[in-house]
Amino acid sequence: MPKDNIFDRMILITGATGFVGSYLAKLLLERGEKIRAIKRASSLLNLLGNYAEKIDWVEGDILDVVSLEEAMKGVSRVYHCAAMISFAAKDTEALMKVNIEGTANVMNAAIYAGVEKVVHVSSVAAFGLPVQGKIIDEKYSDPNINKAFWYFRSKQYGEREAWRAAEEGLSVVVACPGTILGAGWWDAEPNSIFRAVANGLSFYTTATNGFVDVRDVAEALILLMEKGANGEKYILVGENLSYEELMWQVADEMKVSRPSIAAKKWLLTLAWISESVKTIFTKKEPLVTRESAAIAGVSFTYSNEKIKQLGFSFRPIRTTISDTTKAYLDSKAEQKNFGSF
Repeated sequence: MPKDNIFDRMILITGATGFVGSYLAKLLLERGEKIRAIKRASSLLNLLGNYAEKIDWVEGDILDVVSLEEAMKGVSRVYHCAAMISFAAKDTEALMKVNIEGTANVMNAAIYAGVEKVVHVSSVAAFGLPVQGKIIDEKYSDPNINKAFWYFRSKQYGEREAWRAAEEGLSVVVACPGTILGAGWWDAEPNSIFRAVANGLSFYTTATNGFVDVRDVAEALILLMEKGANGEKYILVGENLSYEELMWQVADEMKVSRPSIAAKKWLLTLAWISESVKTIFTKKEPLVTRESAAIAGVSFTYSNEKIKQLGFSFRPIRTTISDTTKAYLDSKAEQKNFGSF
């Protein structure tokens, strides 16, 4: 094992077949770490490529306590990356179950197994909606979180399970990534924006949000396992950009026309109504939901000073866009619906 190996025992990753988890698993394997991960029988391993063969797999689910307890045996550290993202009303029950009950199960199993430390991957969504003009940092809390979008609530309530476990003696650090960009499944949010722009997307919004490269998220999670303070959380946002800036940069890299129509509130409302009607006939998932349309009109600005105090630096989002665009175009040429760095 390499001299800079940071852990002596097995590391468990939940969600290793997903976007963040796959990049984290690959990075840890490159460092010579021993990785165990949980997957369903139906899980796709495409994002891991040949790295999948180097992982000790346990078939199960974070909602299956027995498989979790099996996976935790002999484990020193845990990265909890498994989660569900959805803004569709029909997914509310599953969203709350996976993000809250699933997190509770992971924390309980870690306590029972005597795990040394857990890094819980939450989201900036857990902070809720912003006060106008307010920069959101780790101390911010939306007083109306219980009335926020269901996804936001699910991440906030999931965090509470992590803090509960910390009070019970488990060493826990919480990471809150912003909107994560990078090569992955092109039909999944937010990477579907690359496909949409390539296909001639006309609309953009001027609202701002915090964006971060998936590779930076993976690197930051390892740093937080090494140096993150117990009971603390850290925002992982590389830059705050408007969707207009983001989409125009993507279009320029794609060498296609920039989206040219600013989507006002009435247009966003029309979009989700139209998608709802279309879903009735096509049975396909709507591209825009009532909640996603509402979120598209809200500006969020996040501070990343706390993680920087640990010596972390982020890639420029322009670099992320350039690399992701190349991965998208390469995968399209290969007729694949996913890409990877």
